[in-house]
Amino acid sequence: MRSLLALALILGTAARAGESPLASTQELDAGRRVYQTQCASCHGSRAEGAPNWQRPDEHGEMPAPPHDREGHTWKHADGMLYRIVRDGWRDPFNKTQRLTMPAFGRTLAPAEIRAVIDYLKTLWTPEQRRFQEAESRGEPYPSEAR
Repeated sequence: MRSLLALALILGTAARAGESPLASTQELDAGRRVYQTQCASCHGSRAEGAPNWQRPDEHGEMPAPPHDREGHTWKHADGMLYRIVRDGWRDPFNKTQRLTMPAFGRTLAPAEIRAVIDYLKTLWTPEQRRFQEAESRGEPYPSEAR
């Protein structure tokens, strides 16, 4: 009951401030399922990241970072996060040229990509969500994901 009240307060505050409210419970559940089936094997079942994620591995590649409040995912706008999931990512510090984050654009529908990103937002602090929302005003989800 207490968590429902907190969610109602967050949604009400966001609506009054003209901000987009959090995704629906169904969308968040879908995002959690996508995360568990597609992302958790690398980023951890609780989005805690790979062990030693801040240091290059034996191949000179940066391991999968956390997506919870300890990571840096919250520093990126919706549009950038969407492109990373859709197109894959190669950390610029990697010594190899391969994509260390595979592209999911052929595996996941646009709505699924958005749902998993919206799910990750539930793992961040309110301050991190506000920062990320401000970043996203300049780089929102692409039209295909709306």
